Amino acid sequence: MSRVERFFERLVERPSARLFGTRLQPIQVLRRIERAMEAERGSGGRSGLVPDQFTVRLNPDDLAGLAQAEEVAGELASGALRFARAHGYALRERPRVTLRADAMLRPGETEVEAAVSHAPEPTAADDAADSGTRVFEVPVVHAPDVVLEVREPGRAPRRIPVSGAPIRIGRAPECELVLKDSRVSRRHARLHARNGVLVLTDLGSTNGTRVNGHRVTELVLGAGDRIMIGDTSVVIEAAAAGTGARS
Repeated sequence: MSRVERFFERLVERPSARLFGTRLQPIQVLRRIERAMEAERGSGGRSGLVPDQFTVRLNPDDLAGLAQAEEVAGELASGALRFARAHGYALRERPRVTLRADAMLRPGETEVEAAVSHAPEPTAADDAADSGTRVFEVPVVHAPDVVLEVREPGRAPRRIPVSGAPIRIGRAPECELVLKDSRVSRRHARLHARNGVLVLTDLGSTNGTRVNGHRVTELVLGAGDRIMIGDTSVVIEAAAAGTGARS
């Protein structure tokens, strides 16, 4: 059982913390988000690309009674991210879940709209101005403000700032990040910026590339993600304010 499911179960098991009374449970909402992701797979014009923007419509009373809206919406977004990673799907952006009131829905009903992001999302100030909307957005890490912590077998850790230029990772000397690891392919993976985010792409490596335990082919990365390439770990860290890689 995933961490997201355990989070929702703990909330539902406490009578004083029931989120939608007895009509609708958050796990049901997560499952509907997952089904919406599956149904719209490839809608962005690319095989394997899935939606990353989800609007969940609820009866106004259900939304008003949601005491932990931001936390629940955040867990729904995390659940969508985990689902995409577990199935090897590509995401253009990190998932974002919006909870909206819809008077046309009866208590306990929910509808999910899914879309692949295109334009920049509204600012936090715009979201706050809409009293009928509760939004949680998983932070997006911009490539120029990222540092890589590299830990190779038998070697001291090293920290590498990311400038935004593509970084090839592998054993070959022409790679920008050369790893002394026998389980790493000569040209194993590539990190590159795309639309302001950091994207990891496996280059057909022999042993594969994993992010937080899941094997991936291409994935948008964020601060705290751990990449395993052979026996080497690469952790994505947000650069401290004023010390980022941007010149």
